[in-house]
Amino acid sequence: MAESSIGRIPISAVHPVLEDGRIPAKSVPGGLLEVAATVFREGHDLIGVEAVLYDSKGRERQRVTLQARPGDRWAGQLIADKPGQWSFEIEAFGDLYATWAHHAQLKIAAGVDVAVMLAEGGALLADAAEDPARTRADRQALAAAATGLADTAAPVPERLAAGLDESVRAAVGRRPIKDLVTVSRRYPVKVERDAAGRGAWYEFFPRSEGAQQHPETGEWTSGNFRTAKHSLDRVAEMGFDVIYLPPIHPIGEVNRKGPNNSLVAGPADPGSPWAIGSAAGGHDAIHPDLGSFQDFDDFVARAAELGLEVALDLALQAAPDHPWATEHPEWFTTRIDGSIAYAENPPKKYQDIYPINFDNDPDGLAKEVLRIVQLWISHGVKIFRVDNPHTKPLWFWQWLIAKVNKKHPEVVFLAEAFTRPAVMHALGKAGFQQSYSYFTWRNDKAEIEAYLHEISHETASFYRPNFFVNTPDILTEYLQYGGPAAFKIRAVLAAMGSPLWGMYAGYELYEHVARPGAEEYLDNEKYEYKARDFAGAEKAGRSLAPFIAKLNQIRREHPALLELANLTVHRTSDPATVAFSKTKTQMESGSDTIIVVVNVDPHSVREGVVYLDLAALGIEEFNADGSFTVDELITGQSWQWRDENYVRLDAHLEPAHILHLRRSE
Repeated sequence: MAESSIGRIPISAVHPVLEDGRIPAKSVPGGLLEVAATVFREGHDLIGVEAVLYDSKGRERQRVTLQARPGDRWAGQLIADKPGQWSFEIEAFGDLYATWAHHAQLKIAAGVDVAVMLAEGGALLADAAEDPARTRADRQALAAAATGLADTAAPVPERLAAGLDESVRAAVGRRPIKDLVTVSRRYPVKVERDAAGRGAWYEFFPRSEGAQQHPETGEWTSGNFRTAKHSLDRVAEMGFDVIYLPPIHPIGEVNRKGPNNSLVAGPADPGSPWAIGSAAGGHDAIHPDLGSFQDFDDFVARAAELGLEVALDLALQAAPDHPWATEHPEWFTTRIDGSIAYAENPPKKYQDIYPINFDNDPDGLAKEVLRIVQLWISHGVKIFRVDNPHTKPLWFWQWLIAKVNKKHPEVVFLAEAFTRPAVMHALGKAGFQQSYSYFTWRNDKAEIEAYLHEISHETASFYRPNFFVNTPDILTEYLQYGGPAAFKIRAVLAAMGSPLWGMYAGYELYEHVARPGAEEYLDNEKYEYKARDFAGAEKAGRSLAPFIAKLNQIRREHPALLELANLTVHRTSDPATVAFSKTKTQMESGSDTIIVVVNVDPHSVREGVVYLDLAALGIEEFNADGSFTVDELITGQSWQWRDENYVRLDAHLEPAHILHLRRSE
């Protein structure tokens, strides 16, 4: 017989498989790992397909039956319960019982081979009843069915019914009767800690937290880690998990930028934190105005007490007076006139920043960055937001992240890479646990629906998008002109649409004034101090903070929202109404389903019909009238919904419904 690379039952197009298995797919503890494969066999006999999950020691930990989908696809979900290097495989087999049951019903109804079909069924189930791997109850059920099939004194329908009894179907469902078993290759899955794929981020500048401006002279006194430590309470009260800090290092004096990115800075202008390095030190130092390493350690400790993790910016660039510029000029790009090239992102120019260059001394530069990362890890930093990683070689990130995670698997890297999709995806495959995303610019219905489907069903196994609603650099036109409703709408979409989301300070105060002709803030905090009266705004009812806190509370209470690959977009009749749901079914406490309906037009009232895909909701029981109950988590109202539901959403009151599908206790 000729050799073949195809198994007895062909298994192909296995998902999730990255780079033919050379790169592991990603998951988090308790996360839903969507698996699928194309499986078929010749002829008309039926097959079964299972996915098998193995832990880091190669022990089988879970086996699930995959469900048939159109096009010979089979799909299901696996769940790994703790971090580590896991793997999975697909097992296909001839399903002897399903084949017999199918043929028996057809033939006996037609009066063909009646005695033979009953005898074959009896023999099949009698043999299965001897399987010691089955429970006693299942063996007894199978033996009883075999006896019933063999009882020639009983009517044929009664004998057949014995073989098709629900107890029999349940027993073989738990342990199928197999032949021609075919197994795929085993594919890797990297399960990383919760913070790698779940979390709510908040960004503030420590120098602004507690900063004070003299009422007469206008001079500023910088905030520091001691004053910023008190702001952590505000962040924790809003329910965030991560406090992200822009660079905290000394800021360059040479070519320092002034307010609004002006080329001339006054003597009191603080400069951009991303212009790292001066005579006071570089990436391994703290800006003197912010305090000492002890102050930073105290800040990290206080954050931990409040349930917050500190994320630090890792910006691999230098101010002209960074120690690297004189000690290691080979780490930069030298122009033909002998000068070092500054950073540019046309039309933006950063005369105060030198980008690094890996061409001349890649080993020396890589080791220096590793040293810096290890230093901050030793001070309690386990999360790094990496600035512009797409401007550095991909091999470097793969090396650095692997090197760090080998010793510190708990460390998480976020890629701030607003660039081409292929590059963003490659960074995820290279090891970045999460990434900024295009969500920020997806604002109308079609864009939002397409992007939600993409991130949940096309790229979830390697690209974890963090839905930031704004950044110090990004103030979209939607927020500039949408009024308070726009801020509420974007927060709902971000917090409900992705298990990772974030915001930059001032969002909760509806800050929306942009520099003319730009998508960035006027009087940008990157170049100056900013004192905000968060408490006063909230007291006056001019703060989104209570609503943000409610969104984060809903996220904590509903596991479905902390999954990425479980999102279903539902059809709506209105061109400005978006609807989607998230369901998590494999939980000890039962199923959890959230339905989100959002008016994405911040200027008007929208109404129409939401057409729900009930299968995606996993509803097992309906009310007597065919409806099901949903509880509105923002307003506390409850309604009876069906597959078609009228909604009316006023952008200026409540532009969104967040509905929890009530299930019977």
